[in-house]
Amino acid sequence: MNAGVVAVSKSAVHGFSKEPQPSIRLIAGLGVEGDAHLGETVKHRSRVAQDPTQPNLRQVHLVHQELLDELQAQGFAVSPGTIGENITTRGIDLLGLPTGARLRIGPEAVVEVTGLRNPCVQLDRYQKGLMAATLDHDSEGNLVRKAGIMSIVLTGGVIAPGDPIRIELPPPPHVRLVRV
Repeated sequence: MNAGVVAVSKSAVHGFSKEPQPSIRLIAGLGVEGDAHLGETVKHRSRVAQDPTQPNLRQVHLVHQELLDELQAQGFAVSPGTIGENITTRGIDLLGLPTGARLRIGPEAVVEVTGLRNPCVQLDRYQKGLMAATLDHDSEGNLVRKAGIMSIVLTGGVIAPGDPIRIELPPPPHVRLVRV
């Protein structure tokens, strides 16, 4: 299966879910045009409270459709945009990408992976048990965060469902993703 975009979503207000769109425009150094998390400095409310001058390493949130499929099979009512992602993908092991991996999306856009999304209590406010369902443990007992990855926009452009995604890995040694 080819890696690609399933859906794109945004929301102009800070809330939990984002509305699916026919397309979104990524703006270099800022994020998704018209989205509440657009900006050079942090926009997530908890991070703004800590230090509003921090660089925004969470400009674009990506979630793999395979996670949504897994959650649906467990009885959760989730669909693209529901858990707050801007880009829903299929055919990419997002969680297995290293820090600094670049995703070329569609004809122009390039995002650089900065880290993992840390599942938060908002998931449980949406649907009880959803936060626990987005956390797991590997064979060594380490916590696995499955709620997607965060990225910054290196090259802007319009992206839409059906656009291909090409992965460019950074030079080794690769650094595993940690929460940002």
